[in-house]
Amino acid sequence: MSLISRHRKKSTVNRIELVEKIATTHTVSKAEAARILETVTSAIVAAVKRGDPVQIVGFGTFKQVARAARTGFNPQAGTAIKIAAQKVPKFVPGAAFKAAVDPKAAKRKADKVAAAKPAPKKAAAKKAAAKKK
Repeated sequence: MSLISRHRKKSTVNRIELVEKIATTHTVSKAEAARILETVTSAIVAAVKRGDPVQIVGFGTFKQVARAARTGFNPQAGTAIKIAAQKVPKFVPGAAFKAAVDPKAAKRKADKVAAAKPAPKKAAAKKAAAKKK
Protein backbone atom coordinates (compact mmCIF):
# COMPACT_ATOMS: atom_id res chain seq x y z
CA MET A 1 0.00 0.00 0.00
CA SER A 2 1.50 3.32 -1.00
CA LEU A 3 1.69 6.37 1.20
CA ILE A 4 -0.70 8.29 -1.03
CA SER A 5 -3.48 5.71 -0.85
CA ARG A 6 -3.41 5.74 2.96
CA HIS A 7 -4.26 9.42 3.20
CA ARG A 8 -7.38 11.21 2.08
CA LYS A 9 -6.97 13.00 -1.21
CA LYS A 10 -6.70 16.75 -0.66
CA SER A 11 -8.97 18.96 -2.71
CA THR A 12 -9.75 22.64 -2.74
CA VAL A 13 -13.17 24.02 -1.96
CA ASN A 14 -14.29 26.15 -4.87
CA ARG A 15 -16.94 28.82 -5.34
CA ILE A 16 -19.60 26.38 -6.57
CA GLU A 17 -19.18 24.20 -3.46
CA LEU A 18 -19.49 27.27 -1.22
CA VAL A 19 -22.67 28.30 -3.03
CA GLU A 20 -24.11 24.79 -2.60
CA LYS A 21 -23.24 24.82 1.13
CA ILE A 22 -24.93 28.21 1.65
CA ALA A 23 -27.99 27.08 -0.33
CA THR A 24 -28.47 23.83 1.61
CA THR A 25 -27.67 25.27 5.03
CA HIS A 26 -30.05 28.24 4.71
CA THR A 27 -32.66 26.72 2.38
CA VAL A 28 -32.27 29.32 -0.34
CA SER A 29 -31.85 28.80 -4.06
CA LYS A 30 -28.38 28.39 -5.51
CA ALA A 31 -28.86 31.64 -7.44
CA GLU A 32 -29.65 33.51 -4.22
CA ALA A 33 -26.71 31.86 -2.44
CA ALA A 34 -24.42 32.89 -5.32
CA ARG A 35 -25.62 36.51 -5.01
CA ILE A 36 -25.01 36.43 -1.24
CA LEU A 37 -21.48 35.09 -1.70
CA GLU A 38 -20.78 37.68 -4.41
CA THR A 39 -22.03 40.47 -2.12
CA VAL A 40 -19.80 39.35 0.75
CA THR A 41 -16.68 38.93 -1.38
CA SER A 42 -17.17 42.19 -3.30
CA ALA A 43 -17.71 44.11 -0.05
CA ILE A 44 -14.46 42.70 1.35
CA VAL A 45 -12.55 43.49 -1.86
CA ALA A 46 -13.92 47.05 -2.03
CA ALA A 47 -13.04 47.82 1.59
CA VAL A 48 -9.51 46.40 1.34
CA LYS A 49 -9.00 48.24 -1.95
CA ARG A 50 -9.83 51.52 -0.13
CA GLY A 51 -7.27 50.60 2.53
CA ASP A 52 -9.84 49.75 5.21
CA PRO A 53 -9.33 46.49 7.11
CA VAL A 54 -12.26 44.06 7.28
CA GLN A 55 -12.41 42.22 10.60
CA ILE A 56 -14.70 39.24 11.01
CA VAL A 57 -14.51 38.34 14.70
CA GLY A 58 -13.60 34.69 15.19
CA PHE A 59 -12.56 34.29 11.56
CA GLY A 60 -9.86 36.85 10.75
CA THR A 61 -8.90 40.19 9.28
CA PHE A 62 -8.48 41.13 5.64
CA LYS A 63 -6.23 44.15 5.10
CA GLN A 64 -3.98 45.91 2.62
CA VAL A 65 -0.24 46.03 3.26
CA ALA A 66 2.50 47.91 1.44
CA ARG A 67 5.34 45.78 0.17
CA ALA A 68 8.59 47.72 -0.22
CA ALA A 69 10.61 47.76 -3.42
CA ARG A 70 13.29 45.09 -3.46
CA THR A 71 15.86 43.35 -5.60
CA GLY A 72 14.93 39.93 -6.92
CA PHE A 73 16.71 37.30 -8.98
CA ASN A 74 15.79 36.01 -12.42
CA PRO A 75 16.97 32.37 -12.38
CA GLN A 76 16.47 31.91 -16.12
CA ALA A 77 18.75 34.81 -17.09
CA GLY A 78 20.84 34.70 -13.90
CA THR A 79 20.49 38.43 -13.35
CA ALA A 80 19.27 40.67 -10.58
CA ILE A 81 15.99 42.51 -11.23
CA LYS A 82 14.25 45.36 -9.49
CA ILE A 83 10.79 44.61 -8.10
CA ALA A 84 8.67 47.73 -7.62
CA ALA A 85 6.84 48.57 -4.40
CA GLN A 86 3.27 47.38 -4.37
CA LYS A 87 0.13 47.08 -2.28
CA VAL A 88 -1.02 43.53 -1.59
CA PRO A 89 -3.97 42.02 0.26
CA LYS A 90 -3.24 40.09 3.44
CA PHE A 91 -5.38 37.79 5.58
CA VAL A 92 -4.60 37.31 9.26
CA PRO A 93 -6.57 34.42 10.77
CA GLY A 94 -8.36 34.99 14.07
CA ALA A 95 -7.79 32.99 17.25
CA ALA A 96 -10.93 30.87 16.83
CA PHE A 97 -9.95 30.00 13.24
CA LYS A 98 -6.42 29.05 14.33
CA ALA A 99 -7.82 26.95 17.18
CA ALA A 100 -10.17 25.13 14.80
CA VAL A 101 -7.31 24.29 12.43
CA ASP A 102 -4.79 23.29 15.12
CA PRO A 103 -6.41 22.63 18.53
CA LYS A 104 -3.13 21.40 20.06
CA ALA A 105 -1.36 24.67 19.27
CA ALA A 106 -4.28 26.64 20.72
CA LYS A 107 -4.09 24.61 23.92
CA ARG A 108 -0.32 25.17 24.17
CA LYS A 109 -0.83 28.90 23.71
CA ALA A 110 -3.59 29.01 26.35
CA ASP A 111 -1.40 27.07 28.79
CA LYS A 112 1.52 29.42 28.13
CA VAL A 113 -0.65 32.51 28.74
CA ALA A 114 -2.06 31.01 31.95
CA ALA A 115 1.45 30.20 33.23
CA ALA A 116 2.77 33.67 32.39
CA LYS A 117 0.12 35.66 34.28
CA PRO A 118 2.01 38.09 36.51
CA ALA A 119 1.37 38.20 40.23
CA PRO A 120 -0.40 41.35 41.49
CA LYS A 121 2.09 44.07 42.29
CA LYS A 122 2.21 45.00 45.97
CA ALA A 123 3.87 48.35 45.26
CA ALA A 124 0.92 49.47 43.15
CA ALA A 125 -1.48 48.53 45.94
CA LYS A 126 0.58 50.49 48.47
CA LYS A 127 0.65 53.54 46.18
CA ALA A 128 -3.12 53.44 45.76
CA ALA A 129 -3.60 53.18 49.51
CA ALA A 130 -1.24 56.11 50.09
CA LYS A 131 -3.17 58.30 47.60
CA LYS A 132 -6.43 57.66 49.46
CA LYS A 133 -5.03 59.09 52.70
